[in-house]
Amino acid sequence: MSRETAVVIAPGRGVYGKAELGYLSRWHSGKGDFLAGVDGFRTANGRVPVTELDAAAAYSAARHASSENASALIYACALADFADIDRDRFDIVAVTGNSLGWYMTLAAAGALPRDAAIELVDTMGALMERDGVGGQLIYPVCDADWRPSPERAAVVAAALEAANAQADAEAYLSIDLGGMAVLAGNEAGLTALEAELPPADERFPFRLARHAAFHTPLLAHVSEAALGALGADLFQRPDVAMIDGRGQIWRPYQDLADLRAYTLGGQITTTYNFSKAVEVAVKEFCPDRLIVLGPGSTLGPPVAQELIKHRWQGLASKADFAARQAEDPFVLAMGIEDQRGRVTI
Repeated sequence: MSRETAVVIAPGRGVYGKAELGYLSRWHSGKGDFLAGVDGFRTANGRVPVTELDAAAAYSAARHASSENASALIYACALADFADIDRDRFDIVAVTGNSLGWYMTLAAAGALPRDAAIELVDTMGALMERDGVGGQLIYPVCDADWRPSPERAAVVAAALEAANAQADAEAYLSIDLGGMAVLAGNEAGLTALEAELPPADERFPFRLARHAAFHTPLLAHVSEAALGALGADLFQRPDVAMIDGRGQIWRPYQDLADLRAYTLGGQITTTYNFSKAVEVAVKEFCPDRLIVLGPGSTLGPPVAQELIKHRWQGLASKADFAARQAEDPFVLAMGIEDQRGRVTI
């Protein structure tokens, strides 16, 4: 039987919550060597092992969602999931991810050896814990049927313009996330955005807890610190294509100095266009499936919203997507047990 082609998608921050506690022990008890490497690096640097975090008796946002812990914990879950994909069933033609998921993309695609991957992830988590500033909030730019809403997009654009017109306020589009706009700024900028954005869907604008102003110029100092802390020798040529936060495809033959410069430079300080990455994934690689790594499954809706936007395989609404998923799922989320079974060995 011929293999199906797949593009793998790695998650970003915020996907390991109360429901995901125990994810490593539940699905990855056989990954002792891999997890020992992650824990060993963290222990050597005075940080809590990811297996200890995962085995905690109760979930604590202060502990599990801190930058210092969340990044490594999500990385361990996602890369362990990646190792479980059945390669006899799936030919992985490209890897992409959202925000933090770019670091996992590098690891999964082979652009970072195992030791270098945890060094990058853990160093960036520690830098964000120490030096992260500002925050993020989210606001919908789609309607209830997950179709693009030009009206809501215009509201967001106007709110950003109005916020940045105020003294001492800075506000930016942080992540283009399917049917959601993730906005970021300093405190004055976030307060201005909250005042400018009309209430939507009974919960937006919604400020994200323990999130800094990722992917904005406010983190230029973090980029400088990362460039000083992480050497060029970490990176190597990937085994498969990677799609970054601009929608650019990185091939195995491309320059590693450019890859490092983007990863530790523009990727930190400019908008992360996850929507474009998904568009490029389906249009350039035409995969039979999209496989979303765990933990959690919150990245599924933004992926679906982007597919609907482009009428991929005739999908035109949330109901269309739900029907397709029930019959023959195009998106397989490893954080959902029945879908996981379609992917794993």
